Amino acid sequence: MTDSQRWFVLCLALMTAGLFYLLAPILFPFLTGMLLAYMGDPLADRLVRKGLSRTLAVVIVFVVLTLSFVLALLLLLPQLGRQIDNLVNQIPLLFDWLKLVPIPWLEQLLGLDLSALELDRVRQVVMQNWSVGGDLLTQLVGQASRSGLALVGLLVNLALIPVVAFYMLRDWDIVIDKIRDLLPRNLEPRVSRWASECDEVLGAFIKGQLWVMLCLGAFYAAGLGVIGLDLALILGVVAGLASIVPYMGFIVGIGASLIAAQLQFNEPYYLVLVGLVFAAGQVLEAVLLTPVLVGDKIGLHPVAVIFAIMAGGQLFGFTGVLLALPVAAVVMVLLRHLHEGYRDSELYSAADRSSLGDNVPAAPSRDSSAPNA
Repeated sequence: MTDSQRWFVLCLALMTAGLFYLLAPILFPFLTGMLLAYMGDPLADRLVRKGLSRTLAVVIVFVVLTLSFVLALLLLLPQLGRQIDNLVNQIPLLFDWLKLVPIPWLEQLLGLDLSALELDRVRQVVMQNWSVGGDLLTQLVGQASRSGLALVGLLVNLALIPVVAFYMLRDWDIVIDKIRDLLPRNLEPRVSRWASECDEVLGAFIKGQLWVMLCLGAFYAAGLGVIGLDLALILGVVAGLASIVPYMGFIVGIGASLIAAQLQFNEPYYLVLVGLVFAAGQVLEAVLLTPVLVGDKIGLHPVAVIFAIMAGGQLFGFTGVLLALPVAAVVMVLLRHLHEGYRDSELYSAADRSSLGDNVPAAPSRDSSAPNA
């Protein structure tokens, strides 16, 4: 890479970051559409290889995704609404259970007086805030309805998502080829190789881990529903979403489900059933879901995933959350190559020799006057 190319890449990166920062409020529908196109591109390519035209393949994929999304909304939203009402009704029961079971046990175990926690006051504050939150949501919806401009903006953003997804899915390969043609000829092989590695990491995570999350959430919701837990759907959704980090879904899901089962049934038998459901989910994930859907190319450490999502949300809001994982995948690939370059550089080898210092034995002298053996 020449010096002029380095300066060009640096300026381009700074300009791109600045544009993302300035345009973050309007990027949501475009990034969401691109994400959907990225996820649907392999299926469209498979249909094209079977003899269909690209446009027809994209229409089929688009219709399948749209129908799946609409069907999921029609099936899940009513049940989620009912279960949220059940959750609100069980909040007082949770505080009563805390006062009767865990708090006395902790006081006896630790020898401490935990009455300073004032659970009755905490319960009152929680219920008041929950009520205020519900009222606030109603007020926001009403305000959006009264403000024609805000409502139009919301509808336009939602309508843009399928439009962007359709056109990006149709022209995905064309856009990639044009970007490749714009690259400097001396950099194109290396950049293409790095882009392929980023695609492997990102594809394994987005196309694989999201499917793992969906399957685990459905499995946990179905299993808890068979047990008879009233909050099965909410708990399954929470456990599935938390599965974006390995083992986090299991920890969060089983903890919340055990508390919900204790409040609803108050029998150890149901606690054992909840444990069996989550144990079966872990076996399913380890034996089938992760090896088949994700494989061993994900390469993103769980801590890196958490940091990327939180940093993206802090810097750019929800748009930053959408950008977090792609940026993390690119950064990870670049760091891997920087590490390899450092290990092959004189800086690393020189540091290695200097670290030995005077402990390196001197080479034997090859004096011609030395006696022959």
